[in-house]
Amino acid sequence: MTTPLRAPHRIAAPGNGGVGESTLRPDGTLKVKGEFAYASDLWIDGMLWGATLRSPHPRARIVSIDTAPALAHPGVHAVLTHEDVPGRRHYGLDHTWDQPVLAIGQVRHQGEPIALVAADHPETARRALAKIAIEWEILEPLTDARRAAFDPAYPQVQDRPNPARHQPVVVGDVEAAKPLAEIVVSGDFEVGIQDQAFLGPESGLVVPGEDGGLDFYVATQWMHNDLSQIGPCLGLSDDQIHMTLSGVGGAFGGREDLSMQIHAGMLALHTGKPIKMVYNRHESFFGHVHRHPALMHYEYGATCDGKIVYAEVEIILDGGAYTSATLNVVGNAASLGVGPYEIPNVRIDAYGVYTNNPPCGAMRGFGAVQACFAHESMMDKVAAACELDPVTVRQVNACSQGSTLATGQVIHAPLPMADMLQQARDLPMPLGADISDIRNLPGGASQTTHGEGVRRGVGYGVGIKNICFSEGFDDYSTCRVRLEVIGGAATALVHTAAAEVGQGLVTIEAQIARTELGIEHVVIHPADNQVGDSGSSSASRQSYMTGGAVKEACSAVREQLFALTVARYGAYDDLSLGGGKIISQRDGVLATVEDVLGSEVIEETREFHHHPTTGMDPVTGQGSTHTQLALCVHRAVVDVDVELGLVKVVELAAVQDVGKILNRLSLEGQIHGGTAQGLGLAVMEEIVVTDGKVRNPSFTDYLIPTILDMPPMRLEILENADPRAPYGLRGAGEPPTLSSTPAIVAAIRDATGLALNRVPVRPEHISGR
Repeated sequence: MTTPLRAPHRIAAPGNGGVGESTLRPDGTLKVKGEFAYASDLWIDGMLWGATLRSPHPRARIVSIDTAPALAHPGVHAVLTHEDVPGRRHYGLDHTWDQPVLAIGQVRHQGEPIALVAADHPETARRALAKIAIEWEILEPLTDARRAAFDPAYPQVQDRPNPARHQPVVVGDVEAAKPLAEIVVSGDFEVGIQDQAFLGPESGLVVPGEDGGLDFYVATQWMHNDLSQIGPCLGLSDDQIHMTLSGVGGAFGGREDLSMQIHAGMLALHTGKPIKMVYNRHESFFGHVHRHPALMHYEYGATCDGKIVYAEVEIILDGGAYTSATLNVVGNAASLGVGPYEIPNVRIDAYGVYTNNPPCGAMRGFGAVQACFAHESMMDKVAAACELDPVTVRQVNACSQGSTLATGQVIHAPLPMADMLQQARDLPMPLGADISDIRNLPGGASQTTHGEGVRRGVGYGVGIKNICFSEGFDDYSTCRVRLEVIGGAATALVHTAAAEVGQGLVTIEAQIARTELGIEHVVIHPADNQVGDSGSSSASRQSYMTGGAVKEACSAVREQLFALTVARYGAYDDLSLGGGKIISQRDGVLATVEDVLGSEVIEETREFHHHPTTGMDPVTGQGSTHTQLALCVHRAVVDVDVELGLVKVVELAAVQDVGKILNRLSLEGQIHGGTAQGLGLAVMEEIVVTDGKVRNPSFTDYLIPTILDMPPMRLEILENADPRAPYGLRGAGEPPTLSSTPAIVAAIRDATGLALNRVPVRPEHISGR
C-alpha cells in the first residue's frame, strides 16, 4: 500500500542522558516550530473525507431518515447509517458494549452520531450532511442526576438500570461515633463539567489493505483497547487491523473512548478508499467524553483539637447516556472520598448515573478531583469550627507510612504528608501586588480596578491519587528491545504500543534504555499494535508500567550480551555496562559493546506487571484496591476584587513526592500542566448545559487558562522511593490537578469570607451580582 505522507517515523532520541537527567524531548523542537506531524496532518493520494451527522437533541426518537438527497450530492461516495455497520452495532470501554456505533432508532445525548458521509472534499461532505432528512419525535430529556440515583420511578435513559454503580465504603460505626464529636460541620458541594480541551482535534486516516483489512493512523491513548472494540464492529479479526499511533495533540483522558475510528473504518470498507476524518472544534466538544459533574454532601464530626472522629459522605457522578469509564470513576471517587486522612469511622456512598446530559468518562484525576474539592473544603470547615490553622488540622489527621485508608488499604511506601504541609507553609510568600502596573491586579489590562476592593487570600489543598489501574485489573505493559550494531555504533531499538500524548514518554523510554544498556544510541520505534499491549496512557501509569517493561526487556538483552562476553572472554560474574563498554569489576574494561556484538542481533520482549490489587467489596468497599498512591500539596495565593468578583492567582506553590526524578525538566512540566488544569476548574472551565444541551461548545465561550492566567510557581520535589516501583518512582502527572483546585478556592474564601461550595467559582458567586 501507499504510505501516508507525514506518517510517524522512528524517533532517534538525542543526547546521552540516562535516568535522572533532563534529556531534551525529541519531539519538542518540532512542536515549538510547528513542524510536528499530528494526526490531522496525515494525507494520502486518492483519499476521501469523512464527516458525521450528529443529533441536535439530547433525547428523541428517529421516526424516519432519508439519505437519498445526500447520496445524490455531487462528489459524495457513500452515506451510511446503523444498518450499514458490518459487525457488532455497539461498542464501549471495559466490555460494556452499550454505545451505538450510529444511533439505532433514538438518540440519548446531544451530538450522538447518526450517519456518515464520504466525499471528495471536506466541505462537500458537510454540505451532504445537511441534506440528510430526519423526522424526529422529540422527548423531554432526563437530566436530574439525583433522581436518577434515588428515584425508582424516574424513567430509564437506556436498557441498563440506574445507578450504573453504587459503591459504599464503610469502616467503623458512624452512628456510634457521632456522640463523640464536639463539633459537627457539613457542606453540599458541586463540580461542573470540565472538558479535556486538548488542542489537537479528533482525527485520523484509515487505509484499506490488500488483505481486506485496514491500516489505522489515529490519535489515541490505548491502541489495543481501541482494537478490541473496532474489530468486532467492523467484522474484522485483530490480525486484519494494523494500528499506528499518529501525532497526538493532547489527551487528558478524552481519547480513551473511541471517536472517529469505527466511522472512518466503515467508510473505508464501503468505498475501498482511504478515509480521513478531522473534527472541527465545535464537533470536538460533542465527539469525546468530559469530566463527570458531581453533587456531593459531606458531614464531619471532630473533637475540639481538630481530630476527625467520623465522616459521612454522598457522591453523585453524572455519567451521561453511556457507561464509558463511569464504573471505575465511581470506584476511584469512593476509595479516595475522604482523602489522605486517618478517620476511624467512615460511611461513603458513591453513585454513577445515566442521564441525557453530555457523556462523561476519563479525565485527568478520574473521580479523585471531584472528591478532593469536597474533602479539602471540609478540612477548612473543621479548622474554622475548631479555630485552628488549616495546615494544623490537616497535619493532625494526616496519613503516613503504615496508615490505613478508609478502604482498609495499608500505605506501604513513605508518605511524609505532615512534613510536606509544613514545607508548603514555610515557603516564602510573594510580595504584595505592584499596583503601578495594572496588569498585576484582578482584571488586568482591562483596568477594572486600581487597587480598591482588592483583598489577598491564602489557601491550601492536599490531593492523593492512585497510580496505575486498580480494583484487581491485570495491569501490564509490553516492550521489545533489539540491540545491534548500526553504522558502527551499538544501537537499541525500543518498541512499545504505549501512546506518547505529550507527556514525554518517548524521552523516558530512551533514558531507561541508555541507563540499562550503557549505550548512547537509542531509537524509539513508532507505537503500533505489532507488539504486545502497553495499556493506556492514563492513570499516571506509563513511566511505572511501560518504564518497567523497557527496564525488564533491556535487562534481558543485557544478560544475553553478558553471555556473549563470557563465551568470548571467559567466566565473569561481575560484569556491568557503561560508556558503551563492558566492564569487569576485577579486570576493568574488557571490550566495547560493538566488539562483542559484531554481527549478532539480540532481541528480547518482556511484560511488566505491577503487584496485584483487589476489587472493592460491594458492601463495605474494603480491599487493597490501588497499586500506588501519590501525594501533592498546594499553597495558593490570590488577589480578589470583591466588588467585581474578579480573581488573580498570584502564586501557586507545590510540594510533591515523586519517589524518583527520572527527568526533572519533564516532571516540572507535568506539575505545571496539572496545576494549570486545576486552576481552570477552580475559576473558569465549565461546559454549561441547559436541559441536556451544551451552550458553549467553542474556545470563545469555554475558557481555559493561558499564559496570562498561570502565575509563577514554586516547586519542592521530594524523592522518597517506593520500593515496589521501577527506580522507586511515583506517577506524577495527576496529583497536581487534584490539590490545586481546592487550594485556589480556599484562598478565595480566605479573601472574601464566602462559603464558595461550587467550582468553577464565577464572578457572580463573589460579588453577588
